[in-house]
Amino acid sequence: MKTIVTGSSGLLGRHVAEALVAAGHDVRGIDAVAPGEVTWRHATADLTDLGSALQLVRDCDAVIHVAAIPRPTGRAGGEVFKTNVATAYNVVEAAVMAGTRRFVYASSFSVFGYPFFEKPVRPPYLPVDMNHPIGAQDPYGLSKWLGEEIVDAAVRRGAFSAVSIRMPWIQTPQSFFAGVGPRRATADSARDLWSYLDARDTGQGFLRALQWKGDGHLRVLLSAADTFMEEETESLVRRVYPGVALSRPIAGYGAVLDTIHARETIGFEPSHSWRSYPKPESGK
Repeated sequence: MKTIVTGSSGLLGRHVAEALVAAGHDVRGIDAVAPGEVTWRHATADLTDLGSALQLVRDCDAVIHVAAIPRPTGRAGGEVFKTNVATAYNVVEAAVMAGTRRFVYASSFSVFGYPFFEKPVRPPYLPVDMNHPIGAQDPYGLSKWLGEEIVDAAVRRGAFSAVSIRMPWIQTPQSFFAGVGPRRATADSARDLWSYLDARDTGQGFLRALQWKGDGHLRVLLSAADTFMEEETESLVRRVYPGVALSRPIAGYGAVLDTIHARETIGFEPSHSWRSYPKPESGK
């Protein structure tokens, strides 16, 4: 299958492209940044420009749209919002004109309001599943929700079938202890719902989304099978969110993002946990 992956030079996009190449896909990556040495074809472009998107998103069976500013911090909120929404619109429109059959969109669990809220979000219940209300407050989460709606509009037009994938914090064995380690010792870890996803599992999730046999617009939630904490999950919930009901028991260190729907629809099963990552040497 000829597949375009936007944002293919970034952490998420690179793992998605690698998973597709390993599965035999003919991949073309598009990114504003050159990726260095890779095993797929690459074009450097600014996809906030509709003309560039129309020129490059063509001659393909599927489009995976990953390119985005990945958080609302370190940049003006207006820039995050404008870039992400414009890019989503342009890539979707280009995919429509190219006659693409399948579109996969990298969304975020930020559409639920976590973790960048200004007014604290209290989960109505746990685990979070696809029935959780949309509650984005920040420019990043809002841009991801509007991106899903842009995809949905194209699906309603009959342009293609689509899968939008909502994900938490993407991690690798190299990034976890430096990035997550300090945060989990603070109260801010609850803003993340103690959730993460190994980048390799993310790549497999996008591959599964391409293989989905359904029609319409499917929205799914991916997560690692466990939290990033060393305290058991039900104890965490009772301590941090007293009174929040559990819709089902959560054994041990089980995740509070529910992936049952993703398993039933696209066959996603996470296989990597930070608990098996090699720990950094002391003092490094």
